[in-house]
Amino acid sequence: QAYLSYSNIAALTHLAGKPGWDITKTLDNVKIWTHEEGAVLSFKVEMQVKVPSHVAFSLLSDFSLRQRWDRHFLTCEVLQAVSEEEKIYHVTSGPTAGHQPRDFVILVSQRQPCQPQEPYTVAVRSVTLRAMPPRPEFCRSEILCAGFQIHSNSSSSCTVCYFNQVTSGVMPYLAANLTGSSKSIEDTALECIKFLE
Repeated sequence: QAYLSYSNIAALTHLAGKPGWDITKTLDNVKIWTHEEGAVLSFKVEMQVKVPSHVAFSLLSDFSLRQRWDRHFLTCEVLQAVSEEEKIYHVTSGPTAGHQPRDFVILVSQRQPCQPQEPYTVAVRSVTLRAMPPRPEFCRSEILCAGFQIHSNSSSSCTVCYFNQVTSGVMPYLAANLTGSSKSIEDTALECIKFLE
């Protein structure tokens, strides 16, 4: 478990630090970036939020609040509180055109910064849990690497960056968005800002 949580944080930090991100969309307080490497597509959503970084961190690291702003989350329950900084959740999301509803078993690891210039981190990856085997009514999907980095801008504002390394499991939700409209990603980002503020 210690290894899993370490590699969860490390994978997100590595993804965030990769060179070669291309900006695809800029709105007032949201920027959307993509990064392609072989068959792996990653995206980053950068949001400017008018709340202190520690407030954004406490709201975003509690995944039971996620349904309040992310309509892709139908249900989210804690399966196991591994430690104060680690929880395992079972998440379900609704069907998309031609696909049955999906579910995910995810480990969410949260870390506060050790140094003032470091971001708060909330890292997400899929894990296997014997107590929650795949169920026939859902298509079990995998999250390779996702999560948030929260950088403090001032005592009352921060930059929230959401990352997701896209697999075929998440692709149906994004395919329509990345073909040029990016509408769902934008809408979710705006909902996230509204929720945090």
